[in-house]
Amino acid sequence: MADPMTIWNEDRLRAPHKPADVVPFLEAYIAKKEEEIAEIEQMVSRYEKRRLKEERAYQAMSSLRKLLSGRKPAHHLAVEYIHYIKQPMERARLLRHEIERARALRDSAVPEAAKLSELESFR
Repeated sequence: MADPMTIWNEDRLRAPHKPADVVPFLEAYIAKKEEEIAEIEQMVSRYEKRRLKEERAYQAMSSLRKLLSGRKPAHHLAVEYIHYIKQPMERARLLRHEIERARALRDSAVPEAAKLSELESFR
């Protein structure tokens, strides 16, 4: 069975059918996108902490242990950086842009009916 909170959130983010539903929809949309950004930033932070911890552990090793343990090649580190930092931060930047568009639409003086038609570009 589906989680009631998930069902409620899905109902809250369903596209409005009439102009009066536009502002609450935009509020829910903005809140959801801000949550996604926070999750992305937490994921990046966890990765950076893990990398820093690994680097400290490697630096603390004796020369002989360093020689025997090996280290990730630079190209592996570059791929990890792209996967765990660059792409997620790009996604966060795009989400911030979507939030700006939604806030601009919410705060505009355009009639509710026009806002409803503008919402189609958010999908």
